[in-house]
Amino acid sequence: MKLVAILATTALTATAVAAQDRTGWPDSFTVGTASQGGTFFVYGSGWANLVANELGITGGGEVTGGPMQNMALVHSGDAQFGLTTMGPAAESYAGTNPIAPGLQMTNACAMFPMYQTPFSVTALSSTGIEQIEDIPAGARIGFGPAGSTSDTYFPLMLEALGVEFERRNGGWDDLGGQLQDGLLDVIAFAAGVPIPAVSQLEVQTDINIIEFTEEEQAQIIAAFPVSGFEIAETTYSTLGAPARSVAMWNFAIANCDLPESFVYAVTDIVMSDNERMVGIHASARETLPIHWDKNTSLNWHPGAARWFTENAGADIPADRIHGAM
Repeated sequence: MKLVAILATTALTATAVAAQDRTGWPDSFTVGTASQGGTFFVYGSGWANLVANELGITGGGEVTGGPMQNMALVHSGDAQFGLTTMGPAAESYAGTNPIAPGLQMTNACAMFPMYQTPFSVTALSSTGIEQIEDIPAGARIGFGPAGSTSDTYFPLMLEALGVEFERRNGGWDDLGGQLQDGLLDVIAFAAGVPIPAVSQLEVQTDINIIEFTEEEQAQIIAAFPVSGFEIAETTYSTLGAPARSVAMWNFAIANCDLPESFVYAVTDIVMSDNERMVGIHASARETLPIHWDKNTSLNWHPGAARWFTENAGADIPADRIHGAM
């Protein structure tokens, strides 16, 4: 009976895909991700390929500078889709995105919840840095690509905790290599876990993944748009216990002018089969319909809003849906 049900569901899905109204759909699409070696790149490229295969159109991930640049690319239509974080999204809507100061990037709409981005610090064990207060004055700290969530918020967080540092930027893979070569003292990561660059580092050398103290965590939560988070012990072989952190939610975004039926179809593919998404990246365990309410900054694309209303019981106010008012 179970096999019959699965076959029937598959047949219905195939029929639904064939019967879709594709008026106005693009012939291809691009997903703005971030630098190679980061979770955004793996996650975004993976779901782009999944959607392209399911819908039978060309699509893929594109290396970018991360959330801030993705907001600009999607707003302008240079990328159909992208990945962003709630903090950069709010700044972009307010017109304080450093890529285009004064431009309110309100043509980038929420599509679906992804996962939380924990903020974590990594150093080589040989440095003796085991907690935030061990970071020496003038330490060379890599904050990821310029304009990324990490680069936007982590320097401010560490300054609030009294750390003095030299700021360095670059892709996560590149910064990981610099840390291993002794060109950096610390990397301050903000990315979904496990971070590919950290997983690679701990295979090649001994590292410390540095957690915040309770006091440091409370101080950061009070000053920034983040919430408490624990990096599970099983995330990295280096960890012997859960690591105290803070985190910010990530959302996939769509250009608001894309056809409602297209965005509905894309959202349905991603949100209807979490197992496939987890196969792309473990962080997708949080890519679940129940997290639709974690969007605190963006207006919804009408296609996505319809999917969550019909399938997740979402109660999205009309003034939060693009073009509804």
